[in-house]
Amino acid sequence: MRFKALSTVAAAALAAVLGAGAVAQTLTVGVRGGPESLDPHYSALGTHADAAKHIFDTLVWSGDDLQIEPGLAESWRPLDDTTWEFKLRQGVKFHDGSDFTAEDVKFSIERIPVVTGPTTLLIYVRRVKEVVIVDPHTVHIKTDGPAATLPNDFVRLFIVSHQAAKDFSTKETAAEGFNSGKAAIGTGPFKLVSWEPKGDLVLERFDAYWRGPAHWQRVVRKEMPNDSARLAALKAGQVDLVNYVSSADWLSLRNDARIETFLANSVYVMNLQLDQREPTPRVYDLAGNPLAKNPLRDPRVREAFDLAIDRQVMVDVVLEGLGRPANQIMPAGFFGSNPRLPERQHDPKRARALLAEAGYPDGFKIDLFCTADRLPGDAAICQGLGQMFAQAGIQANVNAITRTVYFPAQAKGEYSVFMNGWGTLTGEASYTLGSLAHTKDETLKLGAFNRIAYSNPEVDALLQAAIKEIDDTKRRALFEDAMALIMADRALVPIVNLQTVWAAAKGKLKMTPRVDEDTLAYFIRPAG
Repeated sequence: MRFKALSTVAAAALAAVLGAGAVAQTLTVGVRGGPESLDPHYSALGTHADAAKHIFDTLVWSGDDLQIEPGLAESWRPLDDTTWEFKLRQGVKFHDGSDFTAEDVKFSIERIPVVTGPTTLLIYVRRVKEVVIVDPHTVHIKTDGPAATLPNDFVRLFIVSHQAAKDFSTKETAAEGFNSGKAAIGTGPFKLVSWEPKGDLVLERFDAYWRGPAHWQRVVRKEMPNDSARLAALKAGQVDLVNYVSSADWLSLRNDARIETFLANSVYVMNLQLDQREPTPRVYDLAGNPLAKNPLRDPRVREAFDLAIDRQVMVDVVLEGLGRPANQIMPAGFFGSNPRLPERQHDPKRARALLAEAGYPDGFKIDLFCTADRLPGDAAICQGLGQMFAQAGIQANVNAITRTVYFPAQAKGEYSVFMNGWGTLTGEASYTLGSLAHTKDETLKLGAFNRIAYSNPEVDALLQAAIKEIDDTKRRALFEDAMALIMADRALVPIVNLQTVWAAAKGKLKMTPRVDEDTLAYFIRPAG
């Protein structure tokens, strides 16, 4: 499907700008992955949010290093244990000229539970009990208990126009409304021109943007999942910038005088997830017959998986140095990561002995699933895991597949052993641990991404206490204790903390790489 969304009025305004002497500037970016749809509330994937931030703003902004800053909300404060007040920015316009008000905030929060897809956005509004409009530029957010980190959660709260999207708030109508362009009206720096799924997203500058107009009059984001093709397009001058340069290409580009690279530590940690259901669907004996009992529930087997992974080799060889060994499922230094945890050990001999103790002296077979087009090195890391598991006696059939197939299947519980990246995008542990490690509980709205039926009552108690604790020191300690227990259980096994590389023609662009890996055209400038 392809559509046009540039109105006659907008086109006339653009012509007026050009007639006044402006020079047309186009930024063309080759990106590894694009949006799943144009509804910003459909998917929590980073590639989806990256695209959405060009058209829509969030209530709270996340800076280059994930520090929270004013966005469409100018300020916020707790009024009591269960009420936050958000003061909204005045004078903000949507792309159709309508005013941004509290009605849009309330509408956006309330539509998320209805339209969100398999990678749910509920984790960002899970604490919200009620939205009360005080006046056109003030909202009170009523929560289900003390919620010290609510502003952090709102860094992914995209605001849509309640007027443009009012008829598109069911799963059936949302895709139609946004993907046709009718509802894709935001307050962001660029207006939608056209989108071709798996192809080009074309945008035009919104001159009335509240931060000020962008440097680029036109932005074209070309979805190019093949790393080599993306880099070839840069070298041929077909694109100005590419993201997710592969580790092998990064080494060669460092000696290329024509190319400039931008390196950043990433918020994403690759982790292995081991299903705790009984039975589990994709674990077999050596003859290929499904095992009657799930071996992944045995702590000795999970420790064998952990010991089989040589994280330093994964960084040095598989990723060519672009990363760091991970000892927990959050980057070091983030609020709630545990600084006392030791480095993970590599000991395939001990792994084999543990398998034998658990009743698998000759090992067993698994289907290992991962994405091949989401994060840098995802398929290569997955292949590396397969080889390392083989040395420990676990035969892995590696399936590196497109994210559009992987995530819906993961959500349906079709995998037993799988690997994907998780980024602590709010900068603190309630987001990560509450989503991945709490027992799935729809009443508490916790465990939304716990796809392996992991459950530890002690962990649950610590996390429930932490998310209600206002005192930062006490809350941090609770999260650190929970992290220690989760890492000891080894149902979630950390592998590597990624680093990310962008590349551009030498001297053409200025950009500050972001920890969340977003490639945001508004913050990219022409050099000089």
